[in-house]
Amino acid sequence: MSLKGKILEDVKAAMKAGEKDRLKVLRLITAAIKQVEVDERIELDDAAILGILTKMVKQRRDSITQFQQGNRQDLADIEQAEIEIIGDYLPEQLPDAELDALIEDAISTTGAENIRDMGKVMGVVKAKAQGRADMGVAGGKVKARLSQ
Repeated sequence: MSLKGKILEDVKAAMKAGEKDRLKVLRLITAAIKQVEVDERIELDDAAILGILTKMVKQRRDSITQFQQGNRQDLADIEQAEIEIIGDYLPEQLPDAELDALIEDAISTTGAENIRDMGKVMGVVKAKAQGRADMGVAGGKVKARLSQ
C-alpha cells in the first residue's frame, strides 16, 4: 500500500475511533498532499509525500521554538503532539554514526575538498537521507567536515 493510501485508511480509522486530535492532523496531511497535486496536476509518489511530511515537521519545530520564546508552552505541546502523529509516516531517523558515514561516503564520491563543494555533497546526502535525517543537521556536519 502506498503512503497516501495508508494515510487515507488511517483517516477512516480515526473517524471511526473518534480520535479528534489525530483526525485533525491527518486531515492537514491529506490537505497538503491534495494542494500540491492540484497545483502541479500530478499524482504524488511516496518520495514526494515524504518531502511534504518532512516540511510539515520542520514548520512545527520552528513553531515550537517561537512558542517557547513567547512563553506559550501550551501551544508548543500541541505542535509537539502533531509532530509525533506526522512522524508515524516518516521512515526511521538515521543514527548519528550512519549519517556521519553517509556524509563521508558522499565526500569521497564527489571528490569534495573544501566548503565550495558543499552543494555537491549535500545533493548526494539529500538523495540518500531524504526524510530520514534533518537536512539542517546534515548541512552543519558537512560544513564542519569540509571546513577542516
